[in-house]
This record gives sequence, structure tokens and C-alpha cells, in this order.
Amino acid sequence: MQYLATFPTTISDETLFECIKKEQESIGYYRLPFADTSKIKEYAKRVTQKYIAIIGIGGSSLGTFAIYDFLHRSNGYEKELLFFESTDPIDINSRIKSIDLEDTLFIIISKSGTTVETITILKYLSSKVEMDAKNCLVITENGSKLQAFADKNSLESFEIPKDVGGRFSVFSPVGLVPLAIVGVDIDALLLGCKDFYHSFFKKSEDFIQLVNRARFMASHENKYHINVLFSYSVILNGFNKWYVQLWAESLGKIDRAKKHRGLTPIGIQGPVDQHSFLQLIMEGKRDKTVTFIKIADFNDETVIPNLSFHGLEALDIVNDLKFSQLINHQADATIQAIQDLQDIPCEVIEIEQVNEYAIAKLMFSYEILTSLVGQLLAIDTYNQPGVEAGKIILKQKLTN
Repeated sequence: MQYLATFPTTISDETLFECIKKEQESIGYYRLPFADTSKIKEYAKRVTQKYIAIIGIGGSSLGTFAIYDFLHRSNGYEKELLFFESTDPIDINSRIKSIDLEDTLFIIISKSGTTVETITILKYLSSKVEMDAKNCLVITENGSKLQAFADKNSLESFEIPKDVGGRFSVFSPVGLVPLAIVGVDIDALLLGCKDFYHSFFKKSEDFIQLVNRARFMASHENKYHINVLFSYSVILNGFNKWYVQLWAESLGKIDRAKKHRGLTPIGIQGPVDQHSFLQLIMEGKRDKTVTFIKIADFNDETVIPNLSFHGLEALDIVNDLKFSQLINHQADATIQAIQDLQDIPCEVIEIEQVNEYAIAKLMFSYEILTSLVGQLLAIDTYNQPGVEAGKIILKQKLTN
């Protein structure tokens, strides 16, 4: 992963590194890259179903979707991963119609074990197909009510560590189990995480770049309070969604001085959003930073045909160009247009290849970036009281 930036570094924090090191004593996501995957891979080999349905929401599904979305078009997995997240009845029933329920493994994922969306979807699917140890798996925190459900019904289960929050859980069994089942190389995923971990904690270039980004974002929180992720590939749409949850739920908090803090994440896709959101970036309020993500090697040689259409000869300039070259030219042109303005903080991240190692390294770097910004904003990065308040009100409404 290459990183280029026009962010100036404006503050210094000598204790930041030590704060992050200390976090590892109580925050479990840092150690996930070093987990033993043998049990997961052994279970994955036993799964015979074609369809793998994840019943989960938010942190229980977004990270897994981000990795699957990045990889599946290039790999052509024999098994298909589906996500039941929403209580929208139209969405639920359309997904059911797209699969053979008798050839589906259902993976129920909830850290607390009492997530309303997850359990209600489970209830509905259970009315459509009999669920037992042959077609149902549970991933939850040890001691949860969902674990009790698994034990009562003799369902196999995997544990979500208590000190790993949902939005940081993709490299736990939450993500590794379903991804291993469909054929993703989960050891390559964890290697990407490990390499970034070692680079960061050895204070190499990755440490310097990440700390500079965090310091800039935190110190300019009021001026540049919107962070736009401009990803130049459809396969990064899942990553965009994961980033929005990670950034918003982690950093939108009340700090220790009782001040409301936060950085608003927006995920957009190039080149599509060049024709919409780019206008706001270019001529709108100067309240945004922009992070471009490009893919250096798409491993796809598809070429634009050497054809000429009457009246459209001006566009013959794209003839014989690879689509992968065109999309990166589009990205570079947009980057230059923003940089030429000289008043919009802009950075570029380049993913070297479309593989497990690259996407995991990117995602793990964003998790540590989030932790760094949280430290600088003097907040609790890992709780979500705003989300919990809505859950409490919902349960009150349902019981009245």
C-alpha cells in the first residue's frame, strides 16, 4: 500500500504511541491478527452447502461484506455469501427467493446475542426452513443468550472475544469463519494485518504516515469535519460502508470535557460520483478532507475496442486502452483537479493488488487510525451510547 498526502502536520503528541500501546491491554482487536485459524479452517472444510447466509447487522456483517465484495468478482468462489441485515420485508423475501434454503448454511452473528434485527430475521427464516446442527452456526460472545440458544439446540459455535467490539471484529471469527467457508485465504488476510501491525509498532514509515493523518484530522476537526473517502472501484463499495460505520460509531462522541466531538464520514465511488458529489467538493464549502483509494493492478486486461462511431470521433482517444488504465486516469485527473485548488486537504492511498493481503492491510490500518484519532479527541473510541439509547427506546416501544 502506497501513501501520498498533502496533509500538513500541525500538532505534536509524544505520548500518542504509548497510549496506543497501553490500549492493547484492554482492547482485543490488536491481537486478532495473531490468532490460530486451524479450528476455523477445519470447520470450513466440512461445510457442503452452496449458500452461506449471514444473519447479522452492523459490525457483525459490514467487515465481512467489505472483504467479500472486494474479492468475489475476481475469484469466482463456488459458494455464495449472502447477508440478511435489514428488517425490510421486501429485502428479506427477495433474498430468500435468490437462494435454495435447503442448500444454505445459516450463520447467526451477534456479540450481545440479543440484537433485535438478527433475532427477528432468525425467527422468520426458521419458519421457512428447519434449522439444526446441520445447517446452522452461531458466532457470539461467550455467555450470551444466543450462546445459550446454541447450547440448547446443540449448534456449533465460535466465540467473539469480550474485549473486541463489533465494528473492530472482522478479523475475529465474525469475519474469518464465513470468509473461510466460501474460499477466502484467511491466513493471507491475517498476514496483511500482522505486517501492518509490526510496521506500525516498530515506528516505521507506516507509523509516521498514520500518526500524521490522525493528528491532522483531530486538530482540524472543526474546520474539516467531513472526511470523504473517494474509492475508485466498485469492489471497494463494501469497504466504504464499513469505513462509515467504523468512523461514525467510533468517533462521534462526547469527550471527557463533555464536549460533542466527531468527524463525519462519507463514502463515494469513482468514477460514478465524479458526475455528482465532486461538484460539491470542488466548489462547495471548504469543510472536507478527501482520501482517494486507487487500485494499482486490477489483474484484468479488458481493452476498449478500437471502434469509431460517427459523430463521436473525439472519443476515439480511448481506443485500445485497458479499462483498468482508464479508471486510474480518471482518478488521477480528479486528484489533480482537487490538488490544483490548493485549499482542500487531499491524500492518495494506492492498493497494490486485488487480494486478501491488500484489503486486510488497508482495513487494519483504518482500525488503528480510528484508535489514534480517538485518543487525540479524548473520547472512548470503543463504546456506542448513542446507538444503545435507540435500542432501549425500541424495546420499550415493543413491550408497551
